[in-house]
Amino acid sequence: MMNVQELINCWLAQPLPSYLAEELTTISSDEQAIEDRFYQYVSFGTGGMRGLLGAGTNRMNIYTIRRVAEGLARYIESNGEEAKQRGVVLAYDTRHFSYEFACETASVLGAHGIRSYIYKEARPTPQLSFTVRKLNAYAGVVITASHNPKQYNGFKVYGEDGAQLTPDFANEIIHYMNKIKDIFAIKEEELALLEQQGYVTWLASDLDNEYLTSLSTLKSNQDMALNMNIVYTPLHGAGLVPVSEGLRAFGFQQVHIVEQQAVQDGEFPTVPYPNPEESKAFELAMKLGEQVGADLLLATDPDADRLGVAVKSGNSYVLLTGNQLGALLLHYILSTKQQHGTLPQNGVMLKTVVTSELGAHIAEKYGVATVNTLTGFKYIAEKIAEYERTGEYSYLFGYEESYGYLIETFVRDKDAVQVALKVAEMAAFYEMQGHTLLDQLDNLYKEYGYHNEALLSQQFEGKNGQAEMEVMLQRLRDNMPKKIANLAVLRTEDYLVGQAVLANGTIEGLTLPKENVVKLILEDDSWIAIRPSGTEPKCKFYIGVVGETAEQTQQKLEQVKQAVLEIVK
Repeated sequence: MMNVQELINCWLAQPLPSYLAEELTTISSDEQAIEDRFYQYVSFGTGGMRGLLGAGTNRMNIYTIRRVAEGLARYIESNGEEAKQRGVVLAYDTRHFSYEFACETASVLGAHGIRSYIYKEARPTPQLSFTVRKLNAYAGVVITASHNPKQYNGFKVYGEDGAQLTPDFANEIIHYMNKIKDIFAIKEEELALLEQQGYVTWLASDLDNEYLTSLSTLKSNQDMALNMNIVYTPLHGAGLVPVSEGLRAFGFQQVHIVEQQAVQDGEFPTVPYPNPEESKAFELAMKLGEQVGADLLLATDPDADRLGVAVKSGNSYVLLTGNQLGALLLHYILSTKQQHGTLPQNGVMLKTVVTSELGAHIAEKYGVATVNTLTGFKYIAEKIAEYERTGEYSYLFGYEESYGYLIETFVRDKDAVQVALKVAEMAAFYEMQGHTLLDQLDNLYKEYGYHNEALLSQQFEGKNGQAEMEVMLQRLRDNMPKKIANLAVLRTEDYLVGQAVLANGTIEGLTLPKENVVKLILEDDSWIAIRPSGTEPKCKFYIGVVGETAEQTQQKLEQVKQAVLEIVK
């Protein structure tokens, strides 16, 4: 790769779009800004690639999109003519340049004789997964940066099973990307010509209808009265049609849409950033909820793979965490299946190693196994496929603490549309019994212990950020704590080396794939996990505690949080 100055000179010599040329001209005397844009290519991995929009190799733009599309095309080409004919499904969210990046991808694929199936309008990520499976495509791509701020966009790749990339698949694409010498020489074909030649197909509403038909299978109480009063916001994203139509098809008549946020707009003008995990994203939904007397508020992120939920409590609304909602859904699904006599003897619940242990206790009560995976829904999807092949387990539910859930396997990624419908049904079910979701959550705590979790993060920006983060993690590994907040560490799991060390020095092997994650299990079933983010320049610190009362648990959580901050100074 050329040095930074050679790269910027090369870029400036190209007939760039005016907005990219103007950006480079503006920063021409700012060495730090130039360095940040050109010191590397936007990194690509199993989560695809995600980054700031802008000019340079370390930004999301038409040239870095062509580069990853070329890598994908060469990979597909290497797998023969059948793979090329099966083609790639392309979907995109409502962000700036999402549609343009999807078209650029199709243009590069078409130059290799690879078919593309493109949605005419923005569609949710889970619908992309569904469509890959439905059309028997060889791969899928969705242009999205999920819940990141408006300045970001991304490129996520899916395999023929509709799941995100496995490491082997990602490494193949990286191999071909690294062979590209000149990103300005990547060949494209005009979309209109590709359409005439049959290499581009624009997807119509029949696939929307098939997805909605599949969603209808989620309804577990067919005769239940659905009088729940609901407010829903798509946060300017792609979830509006499938969520609102799905709720109405389920039988919910009182569904109020936050109209200001129903407008698809990559500026996300009504929120600081479109993350349904954050209370600020619910401000307009809460305001509408108060006006219409709503019992339940639902919010999806721009690509509708994450769902946030708020429940009425007195005169206000309380947001549920991802761990809390996952536990509620798991209990509702298992108890409903048990009542209907459809709970299999070999049932399994899948969750990530950084997700609360409350779900595991619930599963145990119903005779359902819990299997932990590494962080990332691709690992949950991988297990689903494995169990379909082996028959070892029957999949019942999968979730992660970061507001991602999957119920039915016609999708192989987290699906906020599925879950929005199931949450509404669950809330209506408990309302008939005179309970809210908060009441039911408290019932679970009384039975299984009060669980509470927190997520801390430390930013590592710029060229030296990755190295600084690695130094911090190595320092932690070299000096593993024996106690945290006066709680003994009983077990230290290091997934990078694939082993666990017990307090007495005994070493045990770990069965999960190797990844840069450390997890500490404390003496009272509390735990801490440390891992670098797969999509952002930060290190995350996950904390889970358990106690006999809400107050005791909150106090313990604060103590452990403070201890973690001291450790990573």
